[in-house]
Amino acid sequence: MKIVADTNIPFLKGVLEPYSEVVYLDGRSIDREAMADADAIIIRTRTKCNAETLEGSKVQMIASATIGTDHIDLPWCKAHGIDVQNAEGCNAGGVADYVFSALYGIASRRAIKLDDATIGIIGVGNVGKKVERMAQNLGFKVLLNDPPRAMKEGNEGFVDLNELLAKSTVVTLHVPLDAGTKGMADADFFEKMQAGAIFINASRGEVVDESALLHARPKLGALVLDTWCNEPTPNPNLIEACDIATPHIAGYSYQGKQNGTAQAVQAVARHFGISQLLDFRPVTEDDSLKPVAIDLKGKSQGEIAAIMQYNYPIFTDDFLFRSSPDSFERLRSEYNYRREFYIE
Repeated sequence: MKIVADTNIPFLKGVLEPYSEVVYLDGRSIDREAMADADAIIIRTRTKCNAETLEGSKVQMIASATIGTDHIDLPWCKAHGIDVQNAEGCNAGGVADYVFSALYGIASRRAIKLDDATIGIIGVGNVGKKVERMAQNLGFKVLLNDPPRAMKEGNEGFVDLNELLAKSTVVTLHVPLDAGTKGMADADFFEKMQAGAIFINASRGEVVDESALLHARPKLGALVLDTWCNEPTPNPNLIEACDIATPHIAGYSYQGKQNGTAQAVQAVARHFGISQLLDFRPVTEDDSLKPVAIDLKGKSQGEIAAIMQYNYPIFTDDFLFRSSPDSFERLRSEYNYRREFYIE
């Protein structure tokens, strides 16, 4: 058996070698030629899997160590009997930490009071649910928009998009990228937002019409972007327009990476019957990397901001990216994974 794997997936090297030949390549180098004689590939978002790259290959299984699947042509793979597994929810905690470190950091710098803030969460899957729970624990009013969930579960607890945009002082996107969400944050979307509202996108860059966002920027109170169209070459004008700009690392927590690799390895183990790896999980022996509980009871907004910045100094990521935006991929591949925090 032969497996081709993205060399930038952490905790993976040495795990599958007792059971398979494993070839490690940069994600962008896992192309048609690399896939041709592979039985399985383990990838991130940088590897495109479609008819162009997979036609005629031996690949029978794709394991993505990421939550998104927009880099994979799922209908084509299904039609050709290729088993596709993604790491659903693996980085949800890291993204939630990112959202609130950014929100409190901006509020501190801009003297924005969050006492009566309403957070509108668009997309309430694994990540959105984490953001929702943290928002509730922090005392925010929360509005939820998720048409697929509302259709399955009923409308109770959800609002339509227009209502969310009109009533939210913070709007944060956590949707997958698909035909229904691509470009959803367009001119009409930003027109319906409150003047002075904060906009956060840590989902996929292509869900935002960047021209419309730049046009609407004077209306917004603050702008936080972690994902971009045309990665790894984001629009420099949009970087300049942000209060916080980062190179697609919102989910880059130590626990998120453990989860993603564990889920990918376990998926391969299930497919090929490798019983020794069915419960595989990278071990954390360093206590400084384990998740930390933070007690925010009775704390002021400034104290909460300080505690969050101590646990995740998000402005460092912003500074490094602004200092070298051409280093988008290097900043991601060399990222020092942070530990997650949660509210007691």
